[in-house]
Amino acid sequence: MRKLIAFISGLLFGLGLIIAGMANPAKVLGFLDLFGAWDPSLALVMAGAIGTAFVPMQWAQRAARSLSGEPMQLPGTRQIDRRLVLGALIFGAGWGVAGFCPGPALVALGAGFPQALLFVVAMLAGMLAFQLYERRTTA
Repeated sequence: MRKLIAFISGLLFGLGLIIAGMANPAKVLGFLDLFGAWDPSLALVMAGAIGTAFVPMQWAQRAARSLSGEPMQLPGTRQIDRRLVLGALIFGAGWGVAGFCPGPALVALGAGFPQALLFVVAMLAGMLAFQLYERRTTA
């Protein structure tokens, strides 16, 4: 049952990204181009996502278990630290340069966008580099 819920959730998420245009790097870059030919349509997508997630997040913060019976796994801290800020800056820079973030990049890869392959390879390399760095600094 858990795998079916994960599959349906992923399918809905991917379809939502395609319908919203988030898997199209040109649309994303148009949204990020505030001083050029700005395309505000993704702001409506973000507002809709925040509005849709608000009530379930309120419930999740009080629940011990998810609807599938699994333990609820939410972030343990709300502290803004150097790692969070640096990660957000790197994420934002990658998003602004490539027009992809991880979820839409995987959807675009599945849809056959060739530039998504380069992004996903670079993303995986960055994840590996971070894991190696974490092992080195915590050992």
